[in-house]
Amino acid sequence: MADCPKCPPAGAPLWLATFADLMSLLMCFFVLLLSFATMDAAKFKKMAESMENAFGVQKDIPATETPMGTSIIAQHFSPAQTDPTPLEQIKQTTSKQSDSLDVDAENMESVQQQLLEIMQKQVEDQVEQIKASLKDEIDKGLVAVEADGLKIIVRIEEKGSFSSGSAVLKSGFEPVMKKITKSIKNAKGRIKIAGHTDNVPINTDWYRSNWELSASRAVTVAHQILAKGIDQSRINIEGYADTKPLVPNTSSGNRAKNRRVEIVIAQQAPEVNE
Repeated sequence: MADCPKCPPAGAPLWLATFADLMSLLMCFFVLLLSFATMDAAKFKKMAESMENAFGVQKDIPATETPMGTSIIAQHFSPAQTDPTPLEQIKQTTSKQSDSLDVDAENMESVQQQLLEIMQKQVEDQVEQIKASLKDEIDKGLVAVEADGLKIIVRIEEKGSFSSGSAVLKSGFEPVMKKITKSIKNAKGRIKIAGHTDNVPINTDWYRSNWELSASRAVTVAHQILAKGIDQSRINIEGYADTKPLVPNTSSGNRAKNRRVEIVIAQQAPEVNE
């Protein structure tokens, strides 16, 4: 009797045996790998914790205080003390430093006198320092240094500095100007450079009067000081001719004393407000 063409052959398909052998070999391979493998408990624990954090599994942490937010404004400003108000407001206060001192009327004069005495003592100390640095020039009669209240006066005599009727410094006086500039460079206050002459009239091709001569000498000294690094915003230049003599112009010696250039360093008096 012939086989029915519509029925499958008896038994399992031929490929199933090959597939079963392959699966058996793979299982044996993985069992062999597992038998050689060792497990690190510490690494496994860390990996498990990482997986818990990654998937949102965290421990409950009890909160003893209410979490507070951080304000950007509060980090830079301090809120002022305010009265209760129905409106929600934020008030800030700022303070500005002042050069003046606020005191009551009874103590104003006493405080101002104390501040003045302190500043005068500082000026006197600066004068002593300048005198020490210019000792040789003072001994030679080229320079004089003194204090007048809150002013430091460095007086450049005509001797050794300028020729008669000239506003050009003598060649050997430039080192003296360097020492003068170095000694006054750190002194506080505005600097006034004032030229003075005697009462003998002058009228030359260069200078029509003592006014021009005194101003020109002051400008010459100012240029020497500016060239050594003094800030020009601190300097004022004035020429007085013979209007402010040190001594009466009654002799040649007195007239020589009146021919000078003064470097005046003035500090501002302390202010006290009621």
